[in-house]
Amino acid sequence: MRVFPNLYPAFERHEVVVHTPRHVASLADLSAPETALVADAWQARARAYPPGYVHAFVNEGAAAGASREHTHSQLVWLGVAPPVPGSEQRLDELLSGEVVLEREGLLLLCPHASRGPYEMLVAPAEQEGSAFESALLSAALDLAAEGIRRLRDLEPAVPLNLWLHDVSWWHLELLPRLNVLAGLELGAGVFVNTLPPEEAATRLRGAAV
Repeated sequence: MRVFPNLYPAFERHEVVVHTPRHVASLADLSAPETALVADAWQARARAYPPGYVHAFVNEGAAAGASREHTHSQLVWLGVAPPVPGSEQRLDELLSGEVVLEREGLLLLCPHASRGPYEMLVAPAEQEGSAFESALLSAALDLAAEGIRRLRDLEPAVPLNLWLHDVSWWHLELLPRLNVLAGLELGAGVFVNTLPPEEAATRLRGAAV
């Protein structure tokens, strides 16, 4: 595993985390020990600099913004929580979605307010603060990887984005890019989802891994 500054940084501090020396394209291709190393790297890098909001994210597929096929994540240091995670006040409502899997004190679910088909969320079953200090982060990344493997069985090679919201109830959000964001979504922030989360969760539970 390697961590180095982004060649084209969007912010003053912007790093790339290469997940494995094996040439694989997705978080779903990592073993549990490898996802644990990713979590260790995120936590170590977050501790390396003064306090501030660290945005960790994964882009997979050109349509999701990835410029390289090899699996990697990015870390961006921001002074304060950006608008989207900063506005999340009622995570208990978000966690009332359709559960796909429950493991090691974590939930993998399809939120009721899903923005698109097969949107998933991984979060501690009980409220927990900083992800960058949590012993559950490695298991959460591994559970997200399983969610992607199940998604691949239903929608092979789908581009996707995954990010960490390090808020009062930290969680990972996974958004497959199966629909096109148009004027309604981008202009009004209103998302049209053609697959009910109940049906998405049922399909994901039955998918082969």
